[in-house]
Amino acid sequence: MEMPTNELDRLVFFEHARKAAEAAYAKNPLDADNLTRWGGALLELSQFQTGADGIKMIKDAVSRLEEALELNPRKHDTLWCLGNAHTSHAFYTPDHEQAKVYFAKATQCFQQAVEEDPGNELYLKSLDLSAKAPELHLEIQRQLASQQISAGASSTSSVKASKKKNKKAVI
Repeated sequence: MEMPTNELDRLVFFEHARKAAEAAYAKNPLDADNLTRWGGALLELSQFQTGADGIKMIKDAVSRLEEALELNPRKHDTLWCLGNAHTSHAFYTPDHEQAKVYFAKATQCFQQAVEEDPGNELYLKSLDLSAKAPELHLEIQRQLASQQISAGASSTSSVKASKKKNKKAVI
């Protein structure tokens, strides 16, 4: 299946941003802005991955963002980006109790971002939505489980129908 042009453009853009940030880091590992760009690029690129690859990329993003916060703990855009990384990690996590831990970390990051930049509408909206995220996660997990049960039932009935056809063909 081909990727739409705008998605391919996004992939190329963020891959370029990741490589540029990695090169800049080699020259100056103490640049919190660059670490934030690198973490943000990794987070965006994680959306093009599935399963363990996506989680690994999110963990790499978290690592870069935390490194940036070690250099500048009050960097609100990094806190916001880290909140998004924790939210993404939560949605990759099927176990609801474990996901709630990531959602709590995200909420804490969004709260800190709001404290550092109180008028930022994006941070306020992110904080608001983070309160609703655990319920959304639970609903998604319910739907996935329901789909798996339905898929299992339809494949079982397909197998039974196929066996009946084969019996009739043999007779």
